[in-house]
Amino acid sequence: MLILPKLTLVTGGAASGKSDYAERLIASSGLPKKYFATSQIWDDEMAEKVRAHRTSRAGDGWDTVETGTDLVAAIHATVPDEAVLIDCATMWLTAIIMADGDPADEVPRVLGALSQSPTPFVIVTNEVGQGIVPDTSMGRAFRNIQGRFNQAAARQADSVIAVMSGLPFALKGTLPKVSQ
Repeated sequence: MLILPKLTLVTGGAASGKSDYAERLIASSGLPKKYFATSQIWDDEMAEKVRAHRTSRAGDGWDTVETGTDLVAAIHATVPDEAVLIDCATMWLTAIIMADGDPADEVPRVLGALSQSPTPFVIVTNEVGQGIVPDTSMGRAFRNIQGRFNQAAARQADSVIAVMSGLPFALKGTLPKVSQ
């Protein structure tokens, strides 16, 4: 059994293997597995992605909670003897913005709730600033919001793991051995 740190951030590009690695990390803990799903379904492509994620966890002992934008309430409802995966911060931030919320208000609330909780958390997030510069002001603003969230979460995290091409490497802390 793997003892999870209080907060682990798993980051990388789109379709890099972040979620798969984060799920295996939680499973390796031997604790009851809770999944905070943050995605909102905006179109058919997202509906298929959510369906695939749900199918991959089906029958595997995951307790899935659709958090919507109220991630703080979900964090406060956790218990110490479970391991929680938040997948993903990028979709949560998108939902906040689409609901006309203010990430500058919500990010500190979420990070504060995480710091107060005795439950181990693994957060999946996207590195959106390593590609081309977005061609719209909204895209550039989102890239900056996501980058600031990632930096704040990484400062708070005990462990930061980057995943590229399905391969994890430690940016902060040590790379844990996880089950395949």
